[in-house]
Amino acid sequence: MIRLLLLAGTREGRDLAEGLRDDPAIHVIASLAGATRAPRPMGVATRSGGFGGRQGFADYLAAENIDAVLDATHPFAARMSQRTFEVCTALKVPLMQVLRPAWVPGPHDRWTQIDSEEEAAAHIPRGARVFVATGRQTLERFGAMAGRRMIVRVIDTPDGRFPFADGRFLHGNPPFSVDDEMALFRALRIDWLVVKNAGGAASRSKLDAARLLGVPVAMIRRPAQPLGRTVETVAAALDWARTLA
Repeated sequence: MIRLLLLAGTREGRDLAEGLRDDPAIHVIASLAGATRAPRPMGVATRSGGFGGRQGFADYLAAENIDAVLDATHPFAARMSQRTFEVCTALKVPLMQVLRPAWVPGPHDRWTQIDSEEEAAAHIPRGARVFVATGRQTLERFGAMAGRRMIVRVIDTPDGRFPFADGRFLHGNPPFSVDDEMALFRALRIDWLVVKNAGGAASRSKLDAARLLGVPVAMIRRPAQPLGRTVETVAAALDWARTLA
């Protein structure tokens, strides 16, 4: 039996845990970053929280006798993926990254491609009502958005006050249908959508809603990814893991 560390926290991570949990040749340990307060059970052994940096991660792999690593973290968790790649390469631990394809604009999408949250203010006019679907971890990067009303959707509503002068948090648990997103954007009178290019079908509905309503989108490009092996689908990742076993 091999011991496989699954870096999860995404839909792919959950699907991989489900696909591997009954395999008698693979013992899966799922790792969650701890960003969500009450994540749904994964159905496999699960740990939560960081590893304590590069050395802490290397020590964990050794202490737990990890034979292989599946990196199914978010495409914007690039620093974590790079560290994982470097440590696994140094320790000669087999590694596969599951990297869903990025979204690409269609003929009727009104996207403005930007490299970071800081650039949004250069394109979104003052007075706009902005729906922010980038999560709360990088909110401080929107410091130049004064004069816009920002509605920030989160799974867990943070403690304390909203960090900007005008706006609020909006609690929401995915998935969201296109019709639901259209109704929400209309009710909030949204002028702009800001989103990270996470890719995948599960969270595309907000982009479809924006296209149908003619709402412009500030699309944050993905950061550079490690140069290791990647697959795009859960099925391909499952095949890789089972081949190792």
